[in-house]
Amino acid sequence: MSEWILQVSDLNEYVRRTLAADPMLRSVRLRGEISNFKRHTSGHWYFTLKDERSRINCVMFRQNALRMSLRPADGMQVIVSGSVSLYAEGGAYQFYAESMRPDGVGTLYQQFEALKARLAAEGLFDAGRKRQLPLRPGKVAVVTSLTGAVLHDIRRVSARRDPGVPLVLLPVQVQGQGAAEEIAAAIRQAGRLPGVEVIITGRGGGSMEDLWAFNEECVARAIAESPVPVISAVGHETDVTIADFAADVRASTPSNAAEMAVPDRAELLDGLRMLRGHLTQAAQGRAHQARAELALCRQRLDALRPDRQLAQTRERLMRARAALDRLADGCLTARLPQAAMMRMRLTHAAEGCVQARQEQCARAAARLAALNPSRVLERGYALVMDGNRVITRAAGAPQRMTLRFHDGEMRVRQEDMPSGNEEKADL
Repeated sequence: MSEWILQVSDLNEYVRRTLAADPMLRSVRLRGEISNFKRHTSGHWYFTLKDERSRINCVMFRQNALRMSLRPADGMQVIVSGSVSLYAEGGAYQFYAESMRPDGVGTLYQQFEALKARLAAEGLFDAGRKRQLPLRPGKVAVVTSLTGAVLHDIRRVSARRDPGVPLVLLPVQVQGQGAAEEIAAAIRQAGRLPGVEVIITGRGGGSMEDLWAFNEECVARAIAESPVPVISAVGHETDVTIADFAADVRASTPSNAAEMAVPDRAELLDGLRMLRGHLTQAAQGRAHQARAELALCRQRLDALRPDRQLAQTRERLMRARAALDRLADGCLTARLPQAAMMRMRLTHAAEGCVQARQEQCARAAARLAALNPSRVLERGYALVMDGNRVITRAAGAPQRMTLRFHDGEMRVRQEDMPSGNEEKADL
């Protein structure tokens, strides 16, 4: 009897047909927690559905995924409907999901949300705690697995951007029992290393269970307590961990973390050249401005020199004097006709006044002449004088008196009066 030997493809096809022929496996509903969810560029969804004891690989093709309003994520508890079959080419037993609806939240996801809420309430994720990355760090510490692709990507990108920035590796387990404590201890050690100014911690992508070490509280607190900025580069861009919230900066990939930590030397040099050009231009402009200000100060100082001030004052006085002379000449020229007319009026008025005064004087002289004693004496009268006193009464006349005539004086003496009251004088 010859042996019955099957090809692998024959066996896989037999199993596939057997499963497909089982009516119990054509319409199945499964309850479980989504893990390691991936959305392929073709539009197909690939994920693992698990419970407390087991798991199964699942796929939902594009035509079914487009009908879903639900956006699956790791840790989500769902109910999926579909069929069980075998992927013959890969020999993979899997579940082909046709629909999906939520059915609560998985245990790990609940733990994640609870820790996230508690640490956020403490202010561990506040934006005010985030620190800026240095422009060019002295050293970059890398906390990751020694064998993973993360270290290779960080080395490659760092060497390309600036090989002068040294990397310090602190190898740790990134998955499994004790990984979280090891990562937290390495982050604290990196913060104490001399010259380290940035820490990168992370690992490659995986399921929520694979990334769980970076969801532990000890890792979040080690990141928050680090004396230097920490970049979290855990998983793919769609993966989010507690470490991402606690870190100062979150990188979408390890390569992106290296780009953030290590500046491009060529860009720095271009920036320095541009800065030097700006500084040179600014210095030249400032020097030109300083020279202009110095020239202006010199002009002001020259203007304030005493001899220049005196010359300017003398010039202003000369101009003022010339202006006054012109003004005076103009005023005099304008006033000459008026002055001539006023002179004529004054002369006429003076002559009239003099003539009037002469006439008054003539009349007064005539009156004075009429009253002049000399004129009276010429008419035969005489004055009886006692020295300078005029005697006007006989009673009380002195013994000796002077008679003043118009042509001279005569001294006389009084004698006794005869009877009949006749007066006799001894001449």
